[in-house]
This record gives sequence, structure tokens and C-alpha cells, in this order.
Amino acid sequence: MVTTTAPTGDSRRRATRTILVVDDSRTSLHVIGGRLGAMGYMVVLAQSGREALDLISGRGFDLVLLDMVMPGMSGLEALGEIRTAPDTADLPVIMITALNDPHGAVAALAAGADDHLAKPFDFGVLQARIERTLERAGRIAELKRTVAALDARIAARAIELGETRSELAVTRADCARLQGSVDMRAVLAVPFSGTSAA
Repeated sequence: MVTTTAPTGDSRRRATRTILVVDDSRTSLHVIGGRLGAMGYMVVLAQSGREALDLISGRGFDLVLLDMVMPGMSGLEALGEIRTAPDTADLPVIMITALNDPHGAVAALAAGADDHLAKPFDFGVLQARIERTLERAGRIAELKRTVAALDARIAARAIELGETRSELAVTRADCARLQGSVDMRAVLAVPFSGTSAA
């Protein structure tokens, strides 16, 4: 089941973020999807962990809102696959846990969730958690771009240094040959100073 909820009204002014909501309850999906759409997010809905992974591999999402307990593939199993895939290892994931499961939040965070929220939740709190998670993910992405740019500059400088060393070695060899040639001419130019027999 893939349903997309588009943002409405004034919420289109800022760049639209795409959120994948994963829950086995059709009712929960439609309620969450409708509320997030009204908040200005583009929302895609999935009813299972496997469907979520298929959607994630096919398109880019800014964030995944993932229910922890689902039949078949649990949210924790889906999160594990998200974190082990190189393309999605840094994809922001907020895990939805049950209010009566205090260990659920610990398990979610230990498995690599960026945040967790217990059901039932206040949508204002959900929006604040989403925005905080997206901002943190943006800062991490910017740091990674900066590090990649610095690595590229370091690699370019290392190549330049290698080329300079090679040129220096050639120049030194040329200088040594010239010095040897000058020394040889000096030896040949010295007049013979032997004494003649009387």
C-alpha cells in the first residue's frame, strides 16, 4: 500500500521534506499521513517493513517514521537493514514505540534510531522531533560534504607534492651531471706543471 499525501496551502513555501510512514495499522497510517501532510510534509505510507525497504531502495526520503511492532518484519529488523545498507546508513529514522514498553525506546536507540516517540503521541511533539532530527541530519550531511572536499584537496596536494618531488629529483640529477661536467673541464684546463729534465 503506497499512498502519498501532498502538502497543502501555505506549507508549500518551504522546501518540502518527504517522510515515509510505516505502520501495519491502516487507520494509524491515514491519521499520521493526513496530519503530516497538513504540516507541510510530502508523505508516503507503507504497511510493512518489507514494503518500506522496497520504497526506500527506489527513492530518496528525508526521514522515516517507523512503527516498532509489526507482523512479519518488525520495525527493528527494518531499521537494521536500513543501517547496514551504505546508501541508507545515515537516513534519519524516528521509531514509534508503545507507551507501555519502557524497553522499546532503549532497543530502538540501540538499533540505530535517531529518536523515538511513544504512542499515542501529540502531533506537535512529533513535528518538533521531526524538525530536530532533520536539522541534525542536515548538519551531518554538510560536515560530510566538507570532509569530502577536504579529502579531495589533500589528495590533490599529495599528487602535486609527488610531482614536485619527482621534478626536484630530476633537477638534482641534472645539477649533479652539470657539476661533474664542470669539474671535468676544470681538470682538463689545468696546464701540465711537470718539470723537464736538465
